[in-house]
Amino acid sequence: MSLFDFTPPSAEDNKKRPLAERMRPRTLDEYIGQEHILGEGKPLRRLIEADRVPSMILWGPPGVGKTTLANLIAQRSRADFIPFSAVMIGIKEVKAVMADAERGLRLGRRTVLFIDEIHRFNKAQQDAFLPYVEKGDVILIGATTENPSFEVISALLSRAKVYSLRALTPEEVVVLLRRALEDKDRGLGELGLDVSDELLEQIAVYSNGDARSAYNVLELVAAAAEEGRITPQLVEDALQRKMLLYDKQGEEHFNLISALHKSVRSSDADAALYWLSRMLESGEDRLYIARRLVRMAIEDIGLADPRAIEQAMAAKECVHFLGIPEGDQALAQVAIYLAVAPKSDAAYNALNEARDWVRSHTAEPVPMQLRNAPTSAMKAWGYGEGYRHAHQLEDAIGDMECLPESMKDVRFYHPTQRGAEARIGERMEEIRKRRDRAPDEKV
Repeated sequence: MSLFDFTPPSAEDNKKRPLAERMRPRTLDEYIGQEHILGEGKPLRRLIEADRVPSMILWGPPGVGKTTLANLIAQRSRADFIPFSAVMIGIKEVKAVMADAERGLRLGRRTVLFIDEIHRFNKAQQDAFLPYVEKGDVILIGATTENPSFEVISALLSRAKVYSLRALTPEEVVVLLRRALEDKDRGLGELGLDVSDELLEQIAVYSNGDARSAYNVLELVAAAAEEGRITPQLVEDALQRKMLLYDKQGEEHFNLISALHKSVRSSDADAALYWLSRMLESGEDRLYIARRLVRMAIEDIGLADPRAIEQAMAAKECVHFLGIPEGDQALAQVAIYLAVAPKSDAAYNALNEARDWVRSHTAEPVPMQLRNAPTSAMKAWGYGEGYRHAHQLEDAIGDMECLPESMKDVRFYHPTQRGAEARIGERMEEIRKRRDRAPDEKV
């Protein structure tokens, strides 16, 4: 279908279309989100504005604007826009459309071929596009929610640039919803609806970065609003869940994270899961929770279980890789792990003690035996004198003093007898005893 042969629907017909369809951005300036690739001066935006767009794969979650972006690219380049769906077309249809595109190119018309859910096309279907993409007969824009490196054949990937689209932030979704409420031509502006930013944020959080989902909820509550007022109860009914008291910048935000942290510290896995669930259901930023769990692993478990920080960091990567809701399970798993792990704040306190010492005492010079002597003059001045290379000693344990003379007997780290830290304490005591024995030879 050509963009220029398209007859716009009447105002009456337009109102019957879903709100998400009516509110599709008409220009790049109306497009919200994806600033990392479409912001001013970014490569893709410059290519679009210069009308030099290559074939590409748009990879991202649902409702972030993949189809809209493809439409805008075709509109900007004044090209025919032909949408394909894997469930509705076969190789025969592909070749027919490609032949039309080839003829159109000879007449000076370009074709943007948009393939929704390109990951659903089998290898043979994807292969059918290759010669036309390679010759430049069409600009292929594929959209997928799946990792294209797994789902798109390598030959096609090598001929198309992959752009990763991100889920919209709650703030970006609120902008879209507010725009729909104010737009009298395409949106709900004629209804004069009264809705608070807090309720719009609840809808945005529920949508999980999916603008289409957010528009659908807004359209639903708008239809049910009485006297033009959208209430919390209406939104709760539409979302089919209770909206919890929560303000990401307010007291309840800090109360809940404090409750989660103290539950983990107290080794209460059930309480940790409850407070974690409260935060998840209230729409808390998952990476914020992950960061706090990493902090708990460091501050409250430390070397009593050295794997705790590994588990917490792995959970952070899962959240980033999987998103919502799958990543939530990783947060739950690590919260349980941290809660039942042996606890120690010895390493945490050790750093604080060392810092307190540094702040309250004169800065001692580095002992000569610890200094490098890169020049003969420095060596003559005594730099490096008395240094003992540990790897050349029995068990790589030497008696060389590594603290300034005035700090010879200072201890900052005092391991507990819990978990792996008990073994660390035993090892440290063994090292001290070995260091106290004078070696037989200098190295």
